[in-house]
Amino acid sequence: MKNLRRIDNRGGFFDLARADGINIAEEIKSRCNIVDVVGRVVPLKKAGSNYKGVCPFHNEKTPSFVVSETKQIFTCFGCGATGDVIGFVEKYYNVDFKGAVEMLAREYGIDISQSFGSRADKEEYYEINRMAARFFYKALREKSNPGYTYMAGRGLTNETLNKFGIGYADEQWHSLTDYLTSQGFAVEKLAELGLVSSSKGRYYDKFRGRVIFPILNTSGKVIGFGGRIIGDGEPKYLNSPESPVFRKKNNLYGLNLAKDTVNRDDSIVLVEGYMDVISLSQSGIRNVAASLGTALTENQARLIRRYTKNVILSYDADSAGQNAADRGLDILYAEGLNSKVLKVTDGKDPDEFIKKNGKAAFKELMDNAVPYGDFKLSHIKKKYDLSKDDSRIAYASEVVGELRKMKPVEADIYFGKLAEITGISEGAIRSEYNSENDMMSRRYVPESERNREGKPDPVERNLIRLMMYDSEYTDLPDDVREYAFRSSQGKAIYEAVRETVNNGEEIEPAEIYEILENETGELLKEILEGVPPGDKGKKIFDECIDFIRVRMLKEEDAMITVKLSMADEETDNEELKRLMSRQMEIQKMIQGRGGKV
Repeated sequence: MKNLRRIDNRGGFFDLARADGINIAEEIKSRCNIVDVVGRVVPLKKAGSNYKGVCPFHNEKTPSFVVSETKQIFTCFGCGATGDVIGFVEKYYNVDFKGAVEMLAREYGIDISQSFGSRADKEEYYEINRMAARFFYKALREKSNPGYTYMAGRGLTNETLNKFGIGYADEQWHSLTDYLTSQGFAVEKLAELGLVSSSKGRYYDKFRGRVIFPILNTSGKVIGFGGRIIGDGEPKYLNSPESPVFRKKNNLYGLNLAKDTVNRDDSIVLVEGYMDVISLSQSGIRNVAASLGTALTENQARLIRRYTKNVILSYDADSAGQNAADRGLDILYAEGLNSKVLKVTDGKDPDEFIKKNGKAAFKELMDNAVPYGDFKLSHIKKKYDLSKDDSRIAYASEVVGELRKMKPVEADIYFGKLAEITGISEGAIRSEYNSENDMMSRRYVPESERNREGKPDPVERNLIRLMMYDSEYTDLPDDVREYAFRSSQGKAIYEAVRETVNNGEEIEPAEIYEILENETGELLKEILEGVPPGDKGKKIFDECIDFIRVRMLKEEDAMITVKLSMADEETDNEELKRLMSRQMEIQKMIQGRGGKV
């Protein structure tokens, strides 16, 4: 098979995973939002449909640097710099094409282990999947078979079957295996893709007696398959396992066909199953896609954000579907997406509903989809008996906890609604919301109660990354050294790094991994996969130290507040004066460092 290469403008060349003209660079660009990547280093402000900031490549006072989220490119109208997300990383971090691809791939969890410098790249995997899809496709159409009968019985037209490339796997044990091996593909490769299974050294087709749903990524490459059994049997649905070209968490079924409509309509309907996507599409709802048998992931939310920021979740009406919607809302909200929940009122799933009621009725459900906050109020309410005072208080407390995750202007809408539901005054609810926020930011947390089992926070992660890139940063100032690392894993990594430095050796990650426990070692690898600090190391280090000092001052301030609140008539007045004087001093120091008291 011909090895495809890319020649960059520096005269070098790299083998790239490539099939049908699409390579690893395209996969990265389909997954990385240029606004996020640029926004980490260039402050951007919304300007119409684009984003604008001061160009990082030349000195200017008036912003002329424009980033287009729709086109996924940047352009500076001052110096003329332009390009895509890979080009930006190349230019900003002064790395070559390969280095930029590797940085972005690490950041977004994209496997490129076989993309550079290897002839055994992904091209063959994509080709195997493509030919398997064609084999299944032909099997559904060449002669009478249970697969076609079943799909016709589900009301699908030939046009729809063709559009989604639906196929059929017969009940024979070696049909696909024999065909693909006859085309020169090694059976071990088929096993890697989950197309065949083995037992006692013998290989056989994994998909048998099933309708086959090819799964394509947004570049149009076949990456996996789903198979629905015909008749009785388990499992009802059988899906391709994770493979060198298939990561469930990174893809959505049907998005390859829906993306243009999603972009045009500026909204997407997310459903649970293959048939939901296909039935809605056939009925005219074409901005629809589905997660691949897993809970919605952050990567899928980021993929959606490439095309729209408006999401309607249309999961099954049963408790499992509604719980999945609840979890999905949190993922979507965290990624800055506007999300609503559509509840199917006549049927257990979207497939059943639209066949029974039609497109107009489903459109009405979309128009009446419940916003994020309203769904939270309703979903949490099911857990409580609001006829009881203690349940009403517990319900209100849980909802207030959810409201704190929202932007204040959004949360404000729901104080009145919660008051109406519970009979608790809106003032009391607001007081609970505000006092808890204040307590969380000001309360003193004794050393014994600190979360020493949790993972490192962003400040600890930044310090670890800096230390691993330059041992100079291991020498923390005396006043923060004891307090910089408060998580057990962060402290373990710091101590391991210090041990290596004290021995007068260069910091080598491999040596650090040997010292650490497996889980902590894996965490260190994850931290090091982030974008290198480059020439901004000193600035990042100073900001981290300043943050720690402000945090220490806030904790001392909160500790004093606790002591003052516990004072009584027998408390020494001189001690009270000393505490109040120290608190005033602390609060001035916090404000002087740009913090809030």
